[in-house]
Order: sequence, then C-alpha cells, then structure tokens
Amino acid sequence: MTTNNNELHCNCGSGHKHHHVHKTMSKYDEALSLYDTDLDDKIVKETVTKLIAEKVQENDTLEVKKFLFGSIELTTLKTTDSEESVLAFTEKVNNFEASYPDLPHVATICVYPCFAKIVSQTLEIEGVEIACVSGSFPSSQALMEVKVAETALAIKDGATEIDIVMPVGKFLSGDYQSVADDIGELKDICNDVPMKVILETGCLKTASNIKKASILAMYAGADYIKTSTGKLEPAATPEAAYVMCQAIKEYYEKTGIQIGFKPAGGLNSVMDALIYYTIVKEVLGEKWLSNRWLRLGTSRLANMLLSEILGEETKFF
Repeated sequence: MTTNNNELHCNCGSGHKHHHVHKTMSKYDEALSLYDTDLDDKIVKETVTKLIAEKVQENDTLEVKKFLFGSIELTTLKTTDSEESVLAFTEKVNNFEASYPDLPHVATICVYPCFAKIVSQTLEIEGVEIACVSGSFPSSQALMEVKVAETALAIKDGATEIDIVMPVGKFLSGDYQSVADDIGELKDICNDVPMKVILETGCLKTASNIKKASILAMYAGADYIKTSTGKLEPAATPEAAYVMCQAIKEYYEKTGIQIGFKPAGGLNSVMDALIYYTIVKEVLGEKWLSNRWLRLGTSRLANMLLSEILGEETKFF
C-alpha cells in the first residue's frame, strides 16, 4: 500500500530545525476507514444462521423460484468446452422460450472469451446477456497487458458483461493500491460494459477481509461483486454473501451508487438459491430483487429450479 510522506520544517524556538513527518493515507485506505471492517466471524455466522432459520421459509414460493430461474447466469467454463458444445448450450437457451413461453428466460450465458463470438452470433433471445470471464480467469495471475487484451477482445467479439477475478495474492499481501489499480484498469477497458469482480471469498478466510475486498472492488469500479470462481473450495457461502451485501448496502448509503451481487460456485440446491435470495432481500431490500441486480452463477440449478416450478423432474439444460 502506498503512502506519501510530506515533510514539514518548523522552527520551534530552540534554534534547531525539526522534521515533522505527516503520513497521508492512500485514497483506498481512506475509503476503508469510512467502513467498519473489524468483523467477528462468530457473530456473522450466528446472525446468518438466525436469519436463515427465521426468514427463508416465507420465500419458498413458486413466484420466488420463477424469479430465481430468471436470475441464473447459465455457465459453462469447462476445459472440455468446444465450439460445438457451446453452440448446443446456446441453442438450448434459444429453444427455451418456445418450450416454456410462460416462464422467464435465464439472465445470462457465461463462457470463456474465445466463445463470445459464437454465442453472440447464435443467441436469438432478447434480454439474455453474454458474460465472459476475463483477465486470466480463474487465477488472475497474468501480466496486465494480457488481461487488458483478453478483456478488450471479449467485448469486441460480443461480450455484454465481463467477470474478472480480483488479484487475491496482492490483496492478501496488503497491496490494496495495486488491487484497485488492476480493477480500475480493466474497468476502463470495459467502459459501459458492466464488470463483475470475483473476490474468491474462500481464499479470503475472514469476514473482515471479505468486507475490505468488497469495498475496494466497488471503489475501484466494480458494477457487481461476485463471491467465487467456482474453481476453488469453499466457494459461495451464506456468511460471505451476508458480509458482501452489508458492504453493498453501506456503499450505496454513502455514494448513492447501486452495485449488483452474484453468488457463484457451490449453488447445489434450490434451498441454496432461496438462502441467497433471502439474504439479499433482508440486507439490501426490494430494490435489489430484480435480475439486473441479483444474479446466480450456476448451471446445475437451472434444471432443479425448473423441476420444482413444473412439479416434475425436468432436464432441459
């Protein structure tokens, strides 16, 4: 983290010149100082456990499940992905509307940047975004020039949203300035294209770190903050989601800027989705309950939600 030392000279009447060093906080230290980041993991866990026990049941409705289905970012990020498999994946989204005209379509198709062009050329459904993971996903370990090029090329090929990974190693080293600079540089490339910043909360370990990372990402230019890549364990957790939503709420109160939230990785059941919905509803409120501001990064959940909505096991995706 960088600080500037401003030396002031004064004559204190003793005939000797003294050097008084005043440390100036970096703008990111200053931003963090506006928030309570000294969180107790045990209290966070207890709060979330209580919230789930008391509130989730009331959201276990058909209406909420339909909404959650419409918030899914249908994701394929496999080593085995090919043009053929991504084409087939996109065609399923194209065909969904004809099969289920009364249901919302998914919010997004999420792929690697090399498949942005084929998705943009094939996707026929209005209102489905094309998200690309970029900036050397999932590690974020690459030269900045490579991250910039990959992001710019994804957008040129049709990506309408970009998901990047916060440089976690830099964050854990305390180099918040570099973390923010990396995020900011990629946001400059994205310009008006919404950018999600993945915190990889499982690597951050503590609620305090998750809160700090959330605040840094938002101040540096994130349009959404996202829990995880889904490539490491643990991925999304209710505790991480709760802390991130608290940070989004406080940031909104201070700046008036609304930031979206995306849990991803480890969404293995409809109950998981209901838990994240409940946390967003209770912490952030109704304003975030639209598929613009709440996204679910998953593919396996699509068939599960569809099965519950239709009342019979369905394997469409």
